[in-house]
Amino acid sequence: MKAKRENLFHLLEPLLPHVEHPSRYLDHEWGACEEQDGPFHLCMCYADVYEVGQPNLGVSILYNTVNAQPGMSCERAYLPWTDMSALMRERRVPMLSLEGAAPLASFDAVGFTLAHELIWTNVLEALDLAGIALTSDGRDEDDPIILAGGPSAWNCEPMAPVFDAVLLGDGEESIVEVCARIRDCREKGMARADLLCSLAELPGVYVPSLYDIVVDETSTRWGYAVPRPGTPAREVVLKSCIPDLAATPPVAAKIVPYMGIVQDRLSLEILRGCARGCRFCQAGMTYRPVRERPADQIVQAGEEGLAASGHDEISLTSLSTTDHSQCAQILNRMHADLSGRGIRVSIPSQRLDSFGVEMAMAVGAGKKGGLTFAPEAGSQRLRDVINKNVTEDDLERAARNAFENGWRRCKLYFMMGLPTETDEDVVGIVRAAERVLEIGREVVGKGPKSGVSVTISVAVFVPKCYTAFQWAGQLAPAEVRRRQQLLLHSCNDRGVRINYHDSSTSLVEGAISKMGRDGFKLLLEAWRRGCRFDAWTSEFSFDRWSEAAVACGYDLEDIACEEFPVDARLPWDHTSPGVSKGFLQREWRRAAQGVTTPDCTRESCVGCGVCPTLGVENVICEERK
Repeated sequence: MKAKRENLFHLLEPLLPHVEHPSRYLDHEWGACEEQDGPFHLCMCYADVYEVGQPNLGVSILYNTVNAQPGMSCERAYLPWTDMSALMRERRVPMLSLEGAAPLASFDAVGFTLAHELIWTNVLEALDLAGIALTSDGRDEDDPIILAGGPSAWNCEPMAPVFDAVLLGDGEESIVEVCARIRDCREKGMARADLLCSLAELPGVYVPSLYDIVVDETSTRWGYAVPRPGTPAREVVLKSCIPDLAATPPVAAKIVPYMGIVQDRLSLEILRGCARGCRFCQAGMTYRPVRERPADQIVQAGEEGLAASGHDEISLTSLSTTDHSQCAQILNRMHADLSGRGIRVSIPSQRLDSFGVEMAMAVGAGKKGGLTFAPEAGSQRLRDVINKNVTEDDLERAARNAFENGWRRCKLYFMMGLPTETDEDVVGIVRAAERVLEIGREVVGKGPKSGVSVTISVAVFVPKCYTAFQWAGQLAPAEVRRRQQLLLHSCNDRGVRINYHDSSTSLVEGAISKMGRDGFKLLLEAWRRGCRFDAWTSEFSFDRWSEAAVACGYDLEDIACEEFPVDARLPWDHTSPGVSKGFLQREWRRAAQGVTTPDCTRESCVGCGVCPTLGVENVICEERK
């Protein structure tokens, strides 16, 4: 029997004095949508705490889209922190939505945003706290339909038993179609199994229960998925793709939180997609093609968003904001409009080869905090391998422009463990940072009063599906630690600060990123042993993950470090963002040769396959320089 839909805040309220940050659980924020009567009710769940999930742009977009539909309502839910979840279990309070404090089990559908792989155990925690069966085959006819989407949905096979349906690609249109289909099927009294078959007919919708896993000589150990005979499941499920970003509302995040959140600013998505072709970057492949919003729409949206929210900062977000053909124009117009109002316009990070004098002046018109660049690799050879397409000259020119235009702090992002990396490449990371510091001291002056500093942040490379490096093995943890020590001992200047990621966290991420459907037993065992909030350093336990792996007969290092044959059928081959496997194989070979591939928005088509496969094309407002 379906859970009764009612407001249960009176059960949660007595718990608030006993938990950290009780404002995480309060409803009626400024800008939140008023609850509608329905008849269809969706709950969008971000399986992390409120301050992490609230600013998520994907959730905001879908929340606004569904609430704009007649007869549909969407509420939000965030995973309670460990103190609150313990009290809720003790008092038998189920997980509730934020707006109406209704049990998640009372909704027609619950949608999870899979922001990254380390959030997966949190999804299990949320379902258990909500009293919803963890797997699709364990749910009753009246239980909510459990949906998923987001960046880590591309290899969701380890979580496939959990989800009734997975939405691939852009969700603005598909979420409405899916909700409408669930509503219509329920009104007809259709059985749950038939409803799922009906969902599989929709573009961009993957229904895992309609596929069997085959392991043979053509596959990896994890096998590959094939549609069950007699079902509407497709051999390959292509993603949904919005052809024109300008046709969608530019301001998604309109809700003003009660507490400080991780990105407390107005976010404007100014373009979607990236054609730079970095061979390690999953988003660069799965979000293609490039679609820019026009400058007029962005500038106007900034004014409207500020008026609605009261923020004192606008962030122009995308995978590569300075690639927007009108970026400098947008920045200049915004700074002119906002001059004297104490409002800052920021960009998440800057492309080294885009950050010329004009861009420096445009970005520098506001307050100057730190400036972030991502060279990714410490040598030109390795940057060619990963197709970064930036040079030492680009780095030096960008650094000089930054320091000459008033910046004093610079942050550089790198990765360790990229294919073909050598010790020389690792030492090159430090040498690049020292050269940037040297330029800063040349421009600003030496000594502590100059304020010049360079911070380098070094992540461990994790191979991801639908990239040219999806066949690569991850660097073994012991070798990661050796190279991290080499990095530290190669730096002799206190003006360079070094941060690096934990190899254990990266190992778990790498293992579950490569697994197939059998990986669910590892996730389930890890969750049962207490693994949750694994992206939080304070909560992550490698011992628990290791114990869970041993209990399941797995070796995390063996899984993460395995190389796949380039001609093998992969666990995720039955879904596609439109990029052809042949193109990725070609990029893998070009990487081994150190041959770069150009950006198709600046040169001719490179043959990735997205545009003809999806029937879309790049949308560029002006010629990109």
